[in-house]
Amino acid sequence: MDVLLARPRGFCAGVNRAIAIVNQALDRYEPPVYVLHEIVHNTHVLEELRRKGAVFVEELEEIPPGSVTIFSAHGVSRAVEEQAKALRLRTIDATCPLVSKVHRRMIRLNAQGNDVLVIGHKGHPEVEGTCGQAVGPFHVVSQPSEVATLRVTDPSKVGYVTQTTLSVDDTAAMLAAIRHRFPDIIEPERTDICYATTNRQAAVRQLAAKVDLVLIVGSKNSSNSNRLREVAEQLRTPAYLIDHAGELEPQWFEGIKRVGVSAGASAPEHLVVEVVTWLQRFSQGSVEEMGGEEEQINFLVPDLEV
Repeated sequence: MDVLLARPRGFCAGVNRAIAIVNQALDRYEPPVYVLHEIVHNTHVLEELRRKGAVFVEELEEIPPGSVTIFSAHGVSRAVEEQAKALRLRTIDATCPLVSKVHRRMIRLNAQGNDVLVIGHKGHPEVEGTCGQAVGPFHVVSQPSEVATLRVTDPSKVGYVTQTTLSVDDTAAMLAAIRHRFPDIIEPERTDICYATTNRQAAVRQLAAKVDLVLIVGSKNSSNSNRLREVAEQLRTPAYLIDHAGELEPQWFEGIKRVGVSAGASAPEHLVVEVVTWLQRFSQGSVEEMGGEEEQINFLVPDLEV
């Protein structure tokens, strides 16, 4: 049974930056360092940071006054930022720069007098943070069917922003519905879906066409990892989302000649290596990496002075 690896896969620049911020804060200020919500959506990354002294919380009230507190890569609302000040927390913002860009566009569209459609999954931390930047009316839309019933202030003054980790294909259907309902919709010059999401989905689309089964390494609550599984399934290639090699089931591979492997943007490469090792032990064959987009993007770690 041969293995074909997608390229690119795994960590993106925003995840690398967020993890580096937590590690550097632990080195500089010593444990415990508190993190509001999961810094990224991967159980293995979180467990490694917990061992070093990071404490993940869901509410700011759980954090002792004066403590070093990091906002996750998904971003937070302005209300959370103000609450942190009121609680005298020493904050560091690990929001992905591409998410921060969406925040700025949200504010700008509202300030220009527009209703803003926030395309994304209701309740996702990134969507909550984006909505929390609003200075005017906004509407979260998750399905094309929801567009027809939207009530906006002025149909000629509507713009949209997008969760960065959505499926490119699903978003196309959503945008078609929005453009039909709002012909004057104000659109960004380029999509809010981030480069890493786009590149990984394109790679899995190619991968799924060449293999009998696809494995996506990523945690169950990772939006971008779930979208990768869906991309493979849309091409009618069986696909599984697994957190680690221990979740692999031998019966999945009955009659399978070639397995494709990729990883979500918050999944570390060592988990991919462990999956490939398991597959080789199960049925030794060749291991090959696809050609693909060479990602050169890096984000600077901000000054951690708090």
